[in-house]
Amino acid sequence: MTNNGDTPVRVRFAPSPTGQLHLGGLRTALFDWLWARRTDGQFILRIEDTDRRRFDPESLESLMRGLKWLGLDWDEGPDIGGPFAPYVQSERQEIYREKAHSLIELGHAYRCFCTPEQLESMRDEQRRSGKPTGYDRRCRNLTEDEIQERMDKGLPYAIRFAVPLEGVTVFNDLLRGEIAVENRDLRDEILLKADGMPTYHLAAMVDDHLMQITHVLRGEEWLSTAPIHKRIVDAFGWDMPVLVHLPVILDPSGKGKMSKRKKQVAGKEFLALVHEFESAGYLPDAMFNFLTNVGWNYDPDQEVFSREEAIAKFQLNEINPSAAALPYEKLDWLNGLYIRSLTPAALKAALLPFLSRQLGMSSAELNAGGKLDILIPVIQERIKRLDEAASWLDWAFLDSDQMCYDNPKLLIGRKLDAAKSAELLRAGALLLGRVQPFSGDTIQEEFRAKAEEFGVKAGSFFGPIRGAISGKKVSPPLFESIEALGREEAVQRIERAASILEEQFAEVET
Repeated sequence: MTNNGDTPVRVRFAPSPTGQLHLGGLRTALFDWLWARRTDGQFILRIEDTDRRRFDPESLESLMRGLKWLGLDWDEGPDIGGPFAPYVQSERQEIYREKAHSLIELGHAYRCFCTPEQLESMRDEQRRSGKPTGYDRRCRNLTEDEIQERMDKGLPYAIRFAVPLEGVTVFNDLLRGEIAVENRDLRDEILLKADGMPTYHLAAMVDDHLMQITHVLRGEEWLSTAPIHKRIVDAFGWDMPVLVHLPVILDPSGKGKMSKRKKQVAGKEFLALVHEFESAGYLPDAMFNFLTNVGWNYDPDQEVFSREEAIAKFQLNEINPSAAALPYEKLDWLNGLYIRSLTPAALKAALLPFLSRQLGMSSAELNAGGKLDILIPVIQERIKRLDEAASWLDWAFLDSDQMCYDNPKLLIGRKLDAAKSAELLRAGALLLGRVQPFSGDTIQEEFRAKAEEFGVKAGSFFGPIRGAISGKKVSPPLFESIEALGREEAVQRIERAASILEEQFAEVET
């Protein structure tokens, strides 16, 4: 089944709620979503929670939050329902039991009464004899009487798929073409476990058929399961969805698969989980733009594009099957572009949760006095991530007595000594006490005139003032910073800095 985007498709993102959403999973969901929107089709969210041992109840909420953060809305799913509900596999067990037993009746599956202990003993023996480990099909040839005897005793059993012992299984991958696998290399995989829960091999195939899925996008690591899935689908007499095995995402070094944990590459920490990118201050639109270009290319000559532009151009058969390294530097660059494209009001709204968390202040406290309205526009060009803003703005939310001038060198002007710098600071405090109106432009004009009056370069005068205001060598533009602090606080800081230098000068003199 081929499709150039002119026929509506049905695709599904089917995560297992066993952990946090990984960037690779988000890329799969993104490509699913793009293809559905490109074809005016449906994007389905299905939860594959049959692995009850590893099930994490908090994972589902995290998965859904990650999709919503990127702006990937679904047309059917566990929270909104749909014509093929339920969309949680643990709620569909009766369907899987019926389908598994129907394969027994069709001669494509059999009951396996082997206990975990027997299976482990079998594997131990295989390892000792140097043979590959795997089920030896010992229950496949049980007679009807032997099967009935075990069932009469109430022995638990799993249901295994009976793979043909000869011949070849052929399947197609949209990106890789036709692939043939010798049946002798396939195993009789479990379809239904003894506890009644299905395995992925059965549940996914049944649900894809019943939910009328046309295209299955999944990671390249699942390619080895495609032959058994093709066999199961054929055994039921169903049509196989179009398979699209997406390329592996490599870490920034290009040498290893993207980990599910933060990773150090060349001394720099790189993120892996979606909530980490959100917490680090990446914008959803920037991540959308970035991730769309990992494995697919919108246009070599156009780095930045809208969602609508991506939808209009997206084609599955244009995905590059080769593994792709994550260019984190490009993500930071893109995020900076998107930050700069925001209105100051939108950037302020985006920054408030970060500043509140990092500075330990409420939104009301941060908004008091209008400091952010003055400072956010002047740092907008300087940050690439939202979590960087706190280090640019923290000084503005301290009282003058909280300022720590632990590096007095910041208070000394270039080519000036402590005494002269203290004198300039006192002059600056007096100037700020009377300047009208108290605005950045007026303050700058007055300060430049004062520097000329003192016969010093403007930078030598401004340096000590900057150190007094922010306590930092690098900070937002000086005069907007003074305006944001307000007259009283700015004067207090400068006078305190002057006192520190005067005390230091006095100590040197004595």
